[in-house]
Amino acid sequence: MIDLKCGDCLEIMKDIPDNSIDLIVTDPPYRTTSRGCSGTMGGYWKSEKAKKGIIFDYNNISCEDYLPHFYRILKEKTICYIMCNNVNLIKIINTGIECGFKFVKCLIWEKGNKICGRYYMGCFEYIILFRKGGDRPINNCGTPDILSIPIKKLKDENGKNLHDTEKPVELMKVLVENSSNELETVLDPFMGIGSTGIACKELNRNFIGMEIDEKYFNIAKDRIEKCNKWEDLD
Repeated sequence: MIDLKCGDCLEIMKDIPDNSIDLIVTDPPYRTTSRGCSGTMGGYWKSEKAKKGIIFDYNNISCEDYLPHFYRILKEKTICYIMCNNVNLIKIINTGIECGFKFVKCLIWEKGNKICGRYYMGCFEYIILFRKGGDRPINNCGTPDILSIPIKKLKDENGKNLHDTEKPVELMKVLVENSSNELETVLDPFMGIGSTGIACKELNRNFIGMEIDEKYFNIAKDRIEKCNKWEDLD
């Protein structure tokens, strides 16, 4: 089952029953470290939005808005993965704990590229690992907590990124495979252009994806539909 919804996840999640989701894997929009305007930084990164740490039009959502929903709809003994940067790390962890989650640890995604910044060049992102309820070991216990998976962003016909914070399908497959089983339901309420959905399709998981931006939603829908490894789970 693939269920894709274009709209505000805060409204859509109200209709998801309590204790019904087996795993959440998501990369919410968040403010980044403000950027300078060095000559080495082109395009978007010279813009006024970049200087304020804003990447997307829908960038003002707070973890205080979505984390209570996450906790409510997840089943007991399940996992929630949230990708974030150092600017938002403490707030997301503290808010998750206040909602009832157990903070397990942070994974590191080593991206294989570097992003300019005023304080060292960034080459990784955090993946917060929350647990709801009792202990839930991962399926592949030999997986390291530093995931070195290079990023290669998809481009449009003009050579521009389809999505500026696209995540590799292979990264999402590690998280989905480790913390869910076949035929279980995985949710990504900020699915972007659909990497989590493709990972679920290739791993025979049910997937619910939400995206507020119609452009990204249509790209995600097309990518997921074209993925040919899906076995109908209905």
